[in-house]
Amino acid sequence: MAEHLAGRLAQLVEHLVYTERVGGSSPSLPTIRRVAFGSILAFSALFGPTAALADPGSMTFRVQPLETSACGARCPHVIVADGVIETGTPQAFVDFLKSDVDDKALRRVVFINSRGGNVAASMMFGRILRELRAASVIGRFDSGREAGPYAGECLSACIYAMMGAVRRVAPPGSEVALHRMSIVESEGGGWGAPPRVMRSFADAPMVATLAKYASRMGVNPALVRAAESLPPDTVHVLTREEMRRWSFATSQF
Repeated sequence: MAEHLAGRLAQLVEHLVYTERVGGSSPSLPTIRRVAFGSILAFSALFGPTAALADPGSMTFRVQPLETSACGARCPHVIVADGVIETGTPQAFVDFLKSDVDDKALRRVVFINSRGGNVAASMMFGRILRELRAASVIGRFDSGREAGPYAGECLSACIYAMMGAVRRVAPPGSEVALHRMSIVESEGGGWGAPPRVMRSFADAPMVATLAKYASRMGVNPALVRAAESLPPDTVHVLTREEMRRWSFATSQF
């Protein structure tokens, strides 16, 4: 069962509220309503409109209050992103931001919980996070009496979305895992014959593109090379030391 993070993230939340109120040792995270959307829309236009019918597992976005006894009614609101990253996800995120732009309590903090998805869309999502200068935390919120935050996961293509955040936090209990990128296609079939399934992997230019993107986001491109050198169907869970060495994430805000 996932570890509940309410206690462990209390200090993170208190630090965030403190810097918002009086200014702390790190820069305050401004509210979402101050963001200009021009360049973000230019990014998302590359993907076209969001599909009318999304897969049930597609990433969804919502606003969630971070409630602790330390801040009470002054607790900030954060964005919760949960699900598979698909081609329509970047535009869906922009549309979501536009709909909640007047929430004065909303901060540029995104909790991400995802098992991966489309790599190109994940990079676009990451670029939008960077344009927003958002911080990201790997974690999830459940419905019910104790909604969270809980330990979350960021697997496979999700790491490229996470890279875009200006601050990346993987709290204790949350899981980050690498997986080799691949595309599965089928052709033929019919008249009782099964289709032929083909699987292709990223070529050298694509790996170079991913590595360049990682470098621009302040992540050691060795992380990308490690992912693309894994055997097919192998998942490698990053250790705290690997996350630190490759400048991917810290365990504290």
